[in-house]
Amino acid sequence: MTSPAQLEAQASALLADGYRLALAACHDDGEQLRAVYLFTATRPARRVELEVVVDAARPDIPSLAALSFPAGRFEREMHDLFGIVPLEHPLPRRLVRHPNWPAGWYPMRHRAGPAPAFAQSAEPYPFRPVEGPGVYEIPVGPVHAGLIEPGHFRFSVVGETILKLNVRLWFVHRGIEKLFEGRTPEAGTELAERISGDTSAAHALAYTQAVEDALGIECSEEAQMLRAVVLELERMYNHTADLGALANDVGYSLLNGHAQRLREQLLRANETVTGHRLLRGSIAPGRCVLAALPDLGQLAAIAAEVAEVAALILANGTVRDRFSGTATLSAAQALDLGCLGYVARASGQHIDARFDHPTCVLAPDPVVHDGGDVLARFLVRRDEIAASADLIARLAAALGAVGGRAPLEWIAPAARTDSGVGVGIVEGWRGTIAQRVEIRDGLLTRVKVVDPSWFNWPALPVAMSDTIVPDFPLVNKSFNCSYAGNDL
Repeated sequence: MTSPAQLEAQASALLADGYRLALAACHDDGEQLRAVYLFTATRPARRVELEVVVDAARPDIPSLAALSFPAGRFEREMHDLFGIVPLEHPLPRRLVRHPNWPAGWYPMRHRAGPAPAFAQSAEPYPFRPVEGPGVYEIPVGPVHAGLIEPGHFRFSVVGETILKLNVRLWFVHRGIEKLFEGRTPEAGTELAERISGDTSAAHALAYTQAVEDALGIECSEEAQMLRAVVLELERMYNHTADLGALANDVGYSLLNGHAQRLREQLLRANETVTGHRLLRGSIAPGRCVLAALPDLGQLAAIAAEVAEVAALILANGTVRDRFSGTATLSAAQALDLGCLGYVARASGQHIDARFDHPTCVLAPDPVVHDGGDVLARFLVRRDEIAASADLIARLAAALGAVGGRAPLEWIAPAARTDSGVGVGIVEGWRGTIAQRVEIRDGLLTRVKVVDPSWFNWPALPVAMSDTIVPDFPLVNKSFNCSYAGNDL
């Protein structure tokens, strides 16, 4: 346990030692509130938790925003949902709660009660204005054309050049973490799969790892490999869709059609392997069930076709010109903002939980590009598809001894305890997912979820600086952050 007076010094020492803040969560323990900070480091994998207890009647806590940009955002979330006040925070305005949320109502507290009547608040969201000759604003959203989820983007522009982009999210905040409370660990799996619909397997696996860590369930090497197969299938179908969508955003719809055709083949392969196109139902605490291993010949053929489609996209001079040098995020910016996944790896940062916090004996070939632009984010996806197909083949070879069984099933022995605390860290297709669970007497008392989009959304406005308005759809797709994964 850490005292509030010690928090800043201990956090500073961990950050100086190469740790990063992976998660921060608040807990309502009745008369006290408890803040938990999870720091992780790599090679070798290490985890350190700092816990700080504060009086619920006066919940003040020292801010870590001066030490860590992500910490400042976690603190604003804790204030909005639990009422913890980060002292001397440089930007203490609301983050999660919109202006019509009533002041003084903290929905994650146990005694919060029903939501009061929502009305126009006296706390409007203060977009930072940009003034000067020829400067004007373009508001976009939160309601968009097509199927995109709600988010508000406000551009301050001169001509077509973007001077500043403000992003406002949390229009679809669903109270996911509150919905976990009181469920059994088994019943929580279905909810974990729906945190972000295109990341069903990775969120289910992070949740499963956290529960197994908390309850002392030992996962076999075979089960870890089966789960890794599912994880890589999810990476392949999403990256393939993104390659096509990036081409579509610069008018190359023909190759987007081919990419979507290949995505459909991968979705059908998912159904063959797990019984579900989005890979639901195969991973749960103490359990992993596959109907079959993937058809390796089919996967290799799809990966080869994806590589051909990617080559055709980049062979078009107009497309390559639109990708190259557009919305560059430097390595230093990616590091300072705490970026994860393909966004970080496209800016030269080798951050990947499959290497940093491995649970499977096999890992893919590392993929890193250093351009930091749309092209680099395209190339990381292209190369990771090939790496995933290769990894699945190696996993299948390692699982050869069980390959004749159908279904492929692992059921763990009984849990050693019915109470505990656990953490799961998984490299989803967007990046590293962290989940932390607390279980008491067989029921979930707290589940904290951190999708990589939480870390990557703030990088989008940084990368958009000095680009042009017509490039926004392309750049936004190159980041492809999850609204649902962020707006829990």
